[in-house]
Formats: sequence, structure tokens, C-alpha cells
Amino acid sequence: MMAHHLIPARPESMVFGYLDARIPPVLTVNSGDTVKLEAVPAGREDRLPPECARVPPLYRAALAAHPGGFGSHFITGPVFVRGAEIGDTLQVEILSARPTINWGFVSIEPLAGTLPAVFDSAETVHPAIDVQAGTMTWPWGGTLPLDPFFGILAVAPPPRWGRCISDVPRAFGGNMDNKELRPGTMLYLPVFNEGALFMAGDGHGVQGDGEVCVTALETGLTGTFRLTVRKDYPVARPFAESETHLIAIGLHEDLDDAAAQAVAEMIDHLSRRTRLTASQAYMLCSLAGDLRVTQLVDGNKGVHMMLAKAHLPNAV
Repeated sequence: MMAHHLIPARPESMVFGYLDARIPPVLTVNSGDTVKLEAVPAGREDRLPPECARVPPLYRAALAAHPGGFGSHFITGPVFVRGAEIGDTLQVEILSARPTINWGFVSIEPLAGTLPAVFDSAETVHPAIDVQAGTMTWPWGGTLPLDPFFGILAVAPPPRWGRCISDVPRAFGGNMDNKELRPGTMLYLPVFNEGALFMAGDGHGVQGDGEVCVTALETGLTGTFRLTVRKDYPVARPFAESETHLIAIGLHEDLDDAAAQAVAEMIDHLSRRTRLTASQAYMLCSLAGDLRVTQLVDGNKGVHMMLAKAHLPNAV
């Protein structure tokens, strides 16, 4: 029987700023179990709102317990999944992502973002979040609908890579900042360590493709995931699908190379799922695949391709 587990947002159940295969798991589950975890916003004392009463105590506790940081994010976990072995795939079914606090922040950082020469001074604003209404309100007025997702979804990196900064997404997933990885989506991650060691964090209330000023609406989220070990579907890097689309993910410091990786990944998965040859899949990608810039600000840039499943012929 599948079990359900909870990881509360406590300082001892999270790390700040890095992923590392040596982090001891905070929870052990069976393949197919669901895990509900809580995540606090990306860290740093200077991003707290002036109305201190609005800052949740759990966020203050996390900042106090994890001063400084190798990178920018609090990450909850890791979760050890029994049966996961090196070379397997961890299937992460994203069941829910819900904002848990009534504020977030949006920041510009000097010498960062898409226009560092134009916006070269630090600035942070704290929009109000209405969890019940599903909206955020800017300090200067105007609202946006929430579309929450976790910026970081990851397994532990290969041990030989040592400690990896949380800011840069890689083959293990991590800070992909892909708004398509919302509830209802399945993410496939390659397993580099026994137990996979799944982690999640970097709650985003809403974000556009590109994440151009460096941040999304950074806020606290609670999410539920079903973690399943797949030994029949090996992947070399992250790949995702929703009910309606395949989602190929490219990550590289050069945007052209990230795009090429996303296209190559889609061709590979189309060839595995259908009777299309590689050249036929390439042509299908050209006519029906939509390349989108995931983010431009995380060291390794992101490009993802969306391809509607309705266009897949000759399914295996």
C-alpha cells in the first residue's frame, strides 16, 4: 500500500544554497509513495519586507539557522526512495503546489539579470499575495493571477561533482525555473545515487518565461509529489510531460546550445515513444514544436520545447 509522508519546513529538514550527494536524507519512502513538503522562499535577510510582522517565524528560523549560503535557495530534503539505483529514472509526479504565505519578493540585483548594464542598482519590492483569491498585488497597484511552481526540483548530483551551487541547473535538475513544471506535470530525472535523494524548493508564485530580472515572485509553497522509480525509461537529463504536451529541457551557458539540447532531447524521446525515425521526428519538431526561453539568469540558461501529444503518430 502506498503511503503519504510530510516534511515540514524546519531548519533541520532543509539546506541552504547547495546540492550534494553527501547530505543525509531527512525521509525514506517506498517507490510510489507521496511526499508533501513545505518550502520557504529563497534566502537573505536583506530581502525581508519592512513590515516585519508579516514575515513567517519559520522563515526567520531558517535564516537564523543557515546564515550565509553557498547559493541563494533554501531546499527541502533530501528524500531517499527505496529501490532507486544509479542509472534509474526518478519519476516525479507534481500533484500540488500551493502558496502558504501572504507576501513574496521580486528583486533586481546589480550586475545580474538580462539587462545588467541598464539596471545596475539593487531593488526589492514585496507584493501582497491573496492565497484564497489566487492573486498577487504590486505595491504600486495592479494584480496578476498566481501560477505557482517549484523553481528547484532535483535529485542529488553525482558524488564526483561534490557540492553544487543551488543557482545553476544541471543534469540533476535543480534551479530550472521552468513554469511548465506545475501541478499535473510529470518530471523525469536521472538517478546518480542510491535512493535518488530528491529535493525541492525555491517557491515561485508566478513567473514569465525568461525570468528576466533574476527573480520570480519568490514565496513559500507547500507541494505534494508522487515519487516512483522507473527502471524501464532511462534518461540522461531532465524531461517532462503534461497531459497534453511533451516538454524537452535544454540547459547550457550558451542559449544556442541550450536550444540545440532541447531539440535533440525531443527527437530522442519522440523516437523512443513512436515509430518515427530521427529525421522524421526532427521535421515534426520544426512544424509542431515550440521552443521557449525558460530562463536567462541562472548561469546555465534554459530553453524548453513544447510539443502537443496530439501530433504524435504511430505510438509504440
